[in-house]
Amino acid sequence: MHDTTALLVELGSVILGLGIIGRFAGRIGLSPIPLYLLAGLAFGEGGLLPLGASEEFTAVGAEIGVILLLLLLGLEYSASELVTSLKTQYPSGLVDFVLNATPGAVAALMLGWGPVGAVALAGVTWISSSGVIAKVMTDLGRLGNRETPVILGVLVIEDLAMAVYLPLLTAMLAGAGLAGGSMALLIALGTVGFVLYLALRHGRTISRAVSSDNPEMLLLVVLGLTVLVAGVAQELQVSAAVGAFLVGIALSGEVAEGARKLLTPLRDLFAAVFFVFFGLSTDPAEIPPVLLPAALLAIVSVATKIFTGWYAARRAGIGSRGRWRAGGTLVARGEFSIVIAGLAVATEPRIGPIATAYVLILVILGPLTARWTQPVAARIQAARAGSDKPVGTAPAPQGLPGAVEKTGADSGTAPGAARTASPGASRTAYEGLTPDDLTPDGLTPEELGETRDQEPINRS
Repeated sequence: MHDTTALLVELGSVILGLGIIGRFAGRIGLSPIPLYLLAGLAFGEGGLLPLGASEEFTAVGAEIGVILLLLLLGLEYSASELVTSLKTQYPSGLVDFVLNATPGAVAALMLGWGPVGAVALAGVTWISSSGVIAKVMTDLGRLGNRETPVILGVLVIEDLAMAVYLPLLTAMLAGAGLAGGSMALLIALGTVGFVLYLALRHGRTISRAVSSDNPEMLLLVVLGLTVLVAGVAQELQVSAAVGAFLVGIALSGEVAEGARKLLTPLRDLFAAVFFVFFGLSTDPAEIPPVLLPAALLAIVSVATKIFTGWYAARRAGIGSRGRWRAGGTLVARGEFSIVIAGLAVATEPRIGPIATAYVLILVILGPLTARWTQPVAARIQAARAGSDKPVGTAPAPQGLPGAVEKTGADSGTAPGAARTASPGASRTAYEGLTPDDLTPDGLTPEELGETRDQEPINRS
C-alpha cells in the first residue's frame, strides 16, 4: 500500500475509532480520556495492531493538542486574574511542591538512582497534567465552578515553575556547571516575565490587533500566533504549553470569546489525538515489571494531590464539596511528567518504564477521582455523622451559626435577598448541612447553584 494511502487509512480509522469511543464513554457517563489511552496502548508499539504510517503525523497532532488545551484554558481568564491568583495561591503552590515532589525524590533515592534521578522523579510526581485536567473539567462541565480558579491557580504555578525546573534539570543531566544552569534559568524567567508584561500592559492592544469580524481570519491569526509563540517558548527552554497559556491570557473581550468558539472543536480533536499518542508511545511489555512500585507511588500521589487541592480550596474559602472536587481534579499526571522522564532516561534508563507506568495509572485514575472524590467523601461524612447520633432519640432542630433563612413572597424581603435567621427559627432547609457546606456569604450550595456545578465566573 502506498505511504499516503496507508496514512489516510490509519488516520481515518483512528479518528473514527475515537468518535465511537467518545460516544460510548458519554453513554456510560465516563470521561473518554482513559479509553483513549487504552486504545493507544492497543495500537502502539507492542500492542495488538501497531500503526506505523501515521505515527509521525500523530506526534505532531499530539503537540498541537496540548497547545490548544492550554490556549483555551488561558482564554478563560484575564492577565489580572492570573496575577491575583499567583499572589493568593503561592502558599498552596509551596504545599503542592513539598507534598508531591517529596515522594518521587524519596523513591528515587531508595532505588539507588542518585541525586539527579531524585530530582527527575520528583518532577514526575510533582506536576499535574494541565492538558488532562482541562479536558476533564470541560467534560464534567465544571469550568464555571467556584473551585475552578483555585485549581487553575495551582496549575499555573506548576506550569510557570517548569520554566525554572526544566532548565535546571537539563543542566544537571548535561553535567553543566553553575554558570550554564544560571544562564538557562535567566533566559526562561526573562521570557515568561516579558510575555506576562505584554499581557498585563498591552493586552487590549494585542486583542485589537488580532480582532477580526471574519471568523476565518480570526481563526488563522489566533492559531498561528499561538503555535508561533509556543515554538519560540520551547526554543527558549520554556514549555510550549506555558507559551500557549500566556497567549490565551493576553487575549480578552470579544476576541477571546470568538476564538474560544472557533477553536473548541479543533481542541477536542487534537486533544483526543494527544491522549492516543501517549498510549501509542508506550510499550505494554515494559509496564508489568514496574507495576507494583509505580502503583504504590501512584497511591501516595493520589492522597497528596487530593490534600493539596483540599488545602488550596479551603484557603480560598470554598465549601466542603468544592474542596474535595478540587483535590480529586488535580490527581492526573501527563505531558510534563513524560517530558521530564524523556529528558532523564539517557542518564537514568530505569526512570522510563516506572514513569510511564506511573503516569498511565494516574492519567486513568485522574478523571475518575475528579468525578467521584466529592461523592465518596460526602458518603463517608454522612456515615460518620449517622454513627455519632444517639440511638433512640430524635435529633432536635439546631440552627447553624451564621446561616440564613430562605426567602419567599411572604418573607418580607425581596426575592433573592438573605437575612440572618433568628434563634429558634425554622431550619428545615438546612437540616443535614454543616457549617463547611455554607459559603462565606452564608448561602447553601443549592442557592449558589453548586449542585448544578454551573456558577459563572466574572471575568470583569
